[in-house]
Amino acid sequence: MQLHGNAALTPNQRLRLARRVVEKGCSLTSAAEAAEVSERTARKWVDRYREQGEAGLADRSSAPQSQPGATPEDRIEAIAALRRVRLTGAEIAEALSMARSTVQGILTRIGLGKLSRLEPPEPPNRYERRRAGELLHIDVKKLGRIGHRGAGHRATGRRGKGQRSRGAGWEFVHVCVDDATRLAHVEVLSDERATSCVAFLRRALAFYRAYGIEVERVMTDNGPGYLSVVHALACKGLGIKHLRTRPYRPRTNGKAERFIRTMLGGWAYGAIYGSSDERTAALSGWLDHYNYRRPHGSLGHKAPMDRLRALQEGNNLVGSYI
Repeated sequence: MQLHGNAALTPNQRLRLARRVVEKGCSLTSAAEAAEVSERTARKWVDRYREQGEAGLADRSSAPQSQPGATPEDRIEAIAALRRVRLTGAEIAEALSMARSTVQGILTRIGLGKLSRLEPPEPPNRYERRRAGELLHIDVKKLGRIGHRGAGHRATGRRGKGQRSRGAGWEFVHVCVDDATRLAHVEVLSDERATSCVAFLRRALAFYRAYGIEVERVMTDNGPGYLSVVHALACKGLGIKHLRTRPYRPRTNGKAERFIRTMLGGWAYGAIYGSSDERTAALSGWLDHYNYRRPHGSLGHKAPMDRLRALQEGNNLVGSYI
């Protein structure tokens, strides 16, 4: 049972009130005063308790028993049948001479509000590379700059009313996550142009190389910076293969998307910052915690560096037997 937010009595309080009157012989007036409700409310719960016991103390539906204006069931079935042959809400309304708002409300109620609901759900596409560096996931997240007014509404809970204030601009957080280990490298840059994407890629490769990881492939979305000739030539010169996600399928690059969500909650929106510089300065500490100490659910609750050491030790053991 979902209790109404403005309900004066919880189920336990209703039961206590009813038992005071029915079992302990208290007057209705004294029981209502003790529960801080009106006598009318107290009488309602006492009568229901006498009729049905504890089951009568549950909230009842507020829908009327008779609804003459409700859409007949056969008409609802006709709407569902037309929807299954992929007619839009407007086309169904025209075919059945009904209001579009009524048709759309019924489609939403029966779970067919979107045409995509007619398609079977896509099966989970979970995969994990065996070697560190076999595949890097790269993406960019745009963050609003923190202007002279300090933290925004997401941190303070206050939104400006009336005149809309002009934004302070954007920062672009470039992220890179290794598929096998989830070891991450992040930088806050001023744009997402091709030259910036290439420069970030070079620094990311140097970051992973410092841990003994040689990168073979990178996966990005279809942003202009990644589709550019500059980026293609850079990947060719660096000897790495560039993979792109399927259009309108961000889940293809799901590890980067999931990391961004974790990063936003733990770093970008996880504290109140006085300026963008202060927020950027806090990134290295959070990233160090993520890479070295934060338990990762998909890694058996180990940190990315623990997974990297395990993979490297396993490779060394295999090499010793060859």
